[in-house]
Amino acid sequence: MRAIAVPALLLALLSLGGAASAHTRSVSYSTWQLDAEGASVRLRIPLLELSRLGLDPVLDVGSDGPAARYLAAHLRLFAGGSVCPPTSPLAQTAPKGWVHLRWRVDCASSGPRTLESHVLFAEAPSHMHFARVSEPGGATLERVLIEGERQWRLAGLDAGDDSAAARGTPLSGYLAIGVEHILSGWDHLAFVVALLLLAGGLLEVASLVTAFTVAHSITLGLAVLGVVHPERQAVEALIGFSIALVATENAWLLGGRGRLVPWIVTISLLVLSALAAWGVGGVSSPTLLGLALFSVCHFALLDRVERPARLRAAVAFAFGLVHGFGFAGVLAEMALPNDRLVPALFGFNVGVEVGQLAVVVLVWPILRALERSSPERWHRGVAEAGSAAVLSLGLYWFLVRTLGA
Repeated sequence: MRAIAVPALLLALLSLGGAASAHTRSVSYSTWQLDAEGASVRLRIPLLELSRLGLDPVLDVGSDGPAARYLAAHLRLFAGGSVCPPTSPLAQTAPKGWVHLRWRVDCASSGPRTLESHVLFAEAPSHMHFARVSEPGGATLERVLIEGERQWRLAGLDAGDDSAAARGTPLSGYLAIGVEHILSGWDHLAFVVALLLLAGGLLEVASLVTAFTVAHSITLGLAVLGVVHPERQAVEALIGFSIALVATENAWLLGGRGRLVPWIVTISLLVLSALAAWGVGGVSSPTLLGLALFSVCHFALLDRVERPARLRAAVAFAFGLVHGFGFAGVLAEMALPNDRLVPALFGFNVGVEVGQLAVVVLVWPILRALERSSPERWHRGVAEAGSAAVLSLGLYWFLVRTLGA
């Protein structure tokens, strides 16, 4: 079984061909090519984000439509304190689920320039806008504009100003983005909590966290550096599956390791694989078939071991690879220049780890205290109820992301 389990999961992972995309959170991206008269602007935003504005995802997203006019009006360039008026935005060919627009702004003044974003901050205060600015023949810098910091003063770029106002987002800024990303990524947190619910001691917790951290750091780096280009919907579906499987594993171990649960999991995945072969959903049939084979092998291996800590650490590593692709979307979409990519990747990854460890430090002592006070009554009850809740979330995310068009 061990010899089959690894190829089975690899089959699922290798079936994730396609274009990379961001993890599910509120983001938008713009690229500004500055010149003496103004700037050429390109904007990318997930189609789902426009639903926050009550806009029709088909009728309202064309050239100079309501969505385009809103975005051009809320993403502005100022010169000498005066706004640079935009031309009519034009829709561009975009990947499925995205809106790409381009327009131009012309500045009457030659004074100091400032970039300002109000995109979606009223509707989603946690929204992040990633702006990338290129000078003619000069530096390319990026900055993350958030609700509390909506402006970026660009005046110092031409003169070589090295002030904080002119530089792009610093390392500490990406660290903060990483912390916010993990703390707002409920699916990632649900996976970590599911692992902790049955962790037997501090050494096991350390092995689980280390395995998950090492794995998602690998795929985060590979995806952001452009070495691997996973397909977004399959990645998101597998993240949901990882949550549901670990929660199911918890319930199965607590319930005595009966044969019914592994069969239900396997047959369900085979049915989904058959539906995918008929064109239902957006995840490929080989991916789902690989998950079915992996599940059979995984439960068979678990049934043979008395203390499954090592096997659970291996699962944390395996699914950490998938979660890393989910983390990568935010940075991968920015298409940073090489000299900015490494510090951004490092700071973001450290931020993710800090946020993850904060959750572990908060949750683990509570679970440990419950286990010491009343192992059978409180700790087991919390583990069962927590696993049931996480299982419900994981199944919902998996099915919605698998069967979605």
